[in-house]
Amino acid sequence: MQLFMQEQERLRIMAIGDVIGRTGRQLLKRRLHQLREQLEVDVVVANAENCAGGFGVTQDAYKELIKAGVDYMTSGNHVYDKKGTENWLDQADRLVRPINFPPGSHGHPFILDTMTSGHRIAIVNPIGRVFMKTYDCPFRAMENWLNEFRNQADLVLVDMHAEATSEKMAMGQYLAGQVSAVWGTHTHVPTADARLLGTTGYVTDLGMTGAYDSVIGMEKESVIAGFFDLKRRPFEVAKNDPRISFCIFDVTPVNGRCIHIQSHVYSMDQLEEIYGQAPN
Repeated sequence: MQLFMQEQERLRIMAIGDVIGRTGRQLLKRRLHQLREQLEVDVVVANAENCAGGFGVTQDAYKELIKAGVDYMTSGNHVYDKKGTENWLDQADRLVRPINFPPGSHGHPFILDTMTSGHRIAIVNPIGRVFMKTYDCPFRAMENWLNEFRNQADLVLVDMHAEATSEKMAMGQYLAGQVSAVWGTHTHVPTADARLLGTTGYVTDLGMTGAYDSVIGMEKESVIAGFFDLKRRPFEVAKNDPRISFCIFDVTPVNGRCIHIQSHVYSMDQLEEIYGQAPN
């Protein structure tokens, strides 16, 4: 796994795709610390909007992900799905809600933080509009944020939470050379297009961390039945074939440039081959 440049100072960012329910949380709890050590990861960012029961996030799930080794969390359109979110979300300083939500929305619209290394990191989470709701324009939101805050961070990481691949790619191209990394979330299916857009690392979708014997993390039978008869059914988080999907971005903090990017998907069986039996 020694695949990365060592000649210059770099920070290694692990961006983890949508964590789906207990299945995804348990996988991170058992394996994330080992992966961080093996890959020499400095910062872990995970999308947490589906980490509680497959829809939404609870305070307990938020704390569980931090304990598992997640440093920062992004979200999306499901961030408010659980009742009572407004009672704790404003105090959750490691979680961002989409920056282009309506003014006054609960939660932090972005994160500016100083890492243990002393470098300043920014996490921003625009949400798309194509096949989604009529949110404020994510492109103008990012333009305004960059104009006000770009000089306050050594590296800027952007989670573009969107349905349409074209909208994610457009955001990546717009931000190319202005931020360190742009990755897409929401569709739960990893894309094979990780690449450098100049000095910006980019991938259209990280994929998901959850059960792959499923339909995007949910038990497949009820989902398939719904496509036959168009009736709404309750979804249940799937459990079989858990996998973690993520990208590694190597960034030089002196200028915020991404110098390397690589996608990874590991099944539980593969992780056991590497690390042995998982701890409980």
